[in-house]
Amino acid sequence: MSDAFEDLLTKQEITEVLYRYCRGLDRMDRAMADTVWHEGGTGDYGAIFNGTGQGFLDWVWPVHAAMRRHSHQITNILIEVDGDRAISEAYVTVALRTEARSGRLVDIVGRGRYLDRWSKRDGRWAIDHRRYVDDFSNVHDVAETQRTDDTITDAARDRTDPSYEFFS
Repeated sequence: MSDAFEDLLTKQEITEVLYRYCRGLDRMDRAMADTVWHEGGTGDYGAIFNGTGQGFLDWVWPVHAAMRRHSHQITNILIEVDGDRAISEAYVTVALRTEARSGRLVDIVGRGRYLDRWSKRDGRWAIDHRRYVDDFSNVHDVAETQRTDDTITDAARDRTDPSYEFFS
C-alpha cells in the first residue's frame, strides 16, 4: 500500500507543477515558471522552438507580453511513475488574444499535448524534457465590445491579480 500511496503523492506533485506552469505563464510570473524545468531541461515545441526550458521561457515571455490576454488550461493528465523518474501526457488548450487592429481583436486557440519526462532531484519534481504535440488550432476575429474590454476586469497578468491575495 505504501508504494501506491507514494505514486499518488508523486502524481499530485507533478500535476501541480503542470498547473504552476500555466499559472506562471498566465500571470507573467517568471519566478514561478522558472521552477518547471530542471536546470538543463529541454523543450521541443516543433517549428516554433527547440532548446532548453529556460530558453523557451526567454523566447515565449516577450511573445506573451505583447498579447492582450492569454489563458492556458491543462486536462487529461496521465502519469506513469518509476521511482524517481516519471513520464506524463497532458492535454493543453491555450487561448491567445492579440491587440486590436482596426477595431478587431484576434483570438488564437491552440490545442495540443505536453509529453514530459520528469525526474526528482534534491526532493523536487521537474521536467527533464518536454515535447509539445500540436493537435490543431483555430484563429478568428473578435469584435471589440464592452464584453471584450479587458479594462473592466480585475484580472491581471502580474502579482496584482486577485489570486495572489489567496495564494502567498
